[in-house]
Amino acid sequence: MAPSHTAHVLVASNRGPVSYEVQENGELTAKRGGGGLVSGLSAIGPEADALWVCSALSDGDREAVAQGVGEDGVRMLAIPADVHADAYNGVANSVLWFVHHLLYQTPLEPVFDAEFRRQWASYETYNRAFAEALAEEAAEGAAVLVQDYHLCLVPGMLRELRPDLRISHFSHTPWAPVDYFRMLPDDIAAQLLRGMLGADRLGFLTRRWADAFTACATAFAGGLGDTQVGVHGLGADADFLRERSHAADVEERIVGLREEIGAGRKTVVRVDRTELSKNIVRGLLAYRRLLESRPEWLERVVHVAFAYPSRQDLAVYRDYTAEVQRVAEEINEAFGTPGWTPVVLHVKDDFARSLAAYRLADVALVNPIRDGMNLVAKEVPVVSDEGCALVLSREAGAYEELGEDAITVNPYDVEQTAAALHEALTLPPHDRAERAKRLAAAATALPPAQWFLDQLNALKALDA
Repeated sequence: MAPSHTAHVLVASNRGPVSYEVQENGELTAKRGGGGLVSGLSAIGPEADALWVCSALSDGDREAVAQGVGEDGVRMLAIPADVHADAYNGVANSVLWFVHHLLYQTPLEPVFDAEFRRQWASYETYNRAFAEALAEEAAEGAAVLVQDYHLCLVPGMLRELRPDLRISHFSHTPWAPVDYFRMLPDDIAAQLLRGMLGADRLGFLTRRWADAFTACATAFAGGLGDTQVGVHGLGADADFLRERSHAADVEERIVGLREEIGAGRKTVVRVDRTELSKNIVRGLLAYRRLLESRPEWLERVVHVAFAYPSRQDLAVYRDYTAEVQRVAEEINEAFGTPGWTPVVLHVKDDFARSLAAYRLADVALVNPIRDGMNLVAKEVPVVSDEGCALVLSREAGAYEELGEDAITVNPYDVEQTAAALHEALTLPPHDRAERAKRLAAAATALPPAQWFLDQLNALKALDA
């Protein structure tokens, strides 16, 4: 593609706002996504000359690029599938994600060997492809908003190509503390930080993650230099959630869920991807401990657990998904009766069913080992029909905003989490409703469009 130099606002992310599928007849069909970035870009209006640069993720995406099929405002990069796999699975999801979420079993991992170095070269290639595309497309002095751990090197690379641009990077994950970040090879740690510090401004979901980055920059890169750091806690989209949660397909799922739960029973709801950091297995163990230690809950409560498969091309994720299913089955075998299934587990992704569960929730269980934010913790109080209690890990980014009205737990402490579930289930209705009202207000304080616009305005303000 010839350089156009026309876009004044550019967003770069691994996944874009549209994906393509090849139908049996060979035709391509497009599917549009949602989320905070989509809301934000639509909020700035067509006159902003915005462009979204993303990666072709599927065979359909790559075919769309090959045929020149695309949508206005989107440039999809046909990075070779093997390079993308190395960068995305080999480095971003198997190293950077693990470092920032403190997931390594350190007696055995990580192992930074020749294979890792080969994959790291792909991560560099992948980031360079984004930097070059952004450099081609950006108008003089344009604002470029780079997203997440997949693209940590882009700001530094882009700065060398286009020093006139205003560049930001936003981390949707936590940032590792110094002692954990130190596990990375010295040159890789330095390269990551140099890449990030190529930005004019860095954004994080909480002050805690921002401070962790600053500490790493101080320890390994001599400080932040001219780079500014800001905090933008992404909120739930209340208007969308409230409208969507009362659509016909959600009402239909509510009927089905009520049949699975049974009349008159309390519900403990969780909705997660089977991501290692989500801590689903310990959540199930805590629920089992509740049933063991508080027999008054037998046949009176159901754990509605939606665990949607994630990253199943990685063996450790497949194993984790299987363990979630095994523990749920074990609880049902140990405690279930002909008229009561203690754990209602669904593993097939269904957004309408998730919203139905939100509406029926008496208690929302959100107990991650570590999470950048966790929007489920914010969404359930907004949607819950009767107002729900929230059992929340102190290691979720959302704890910073919601901790005061949640029942807080150490995510590793199963005994404490079981006690918290009992407390949440026995909250007086008035107390529960008041907490839920305050949780919903805090959860929606910075809706997605405003979250994006705040970052864009802060970046543009650097020129003033």
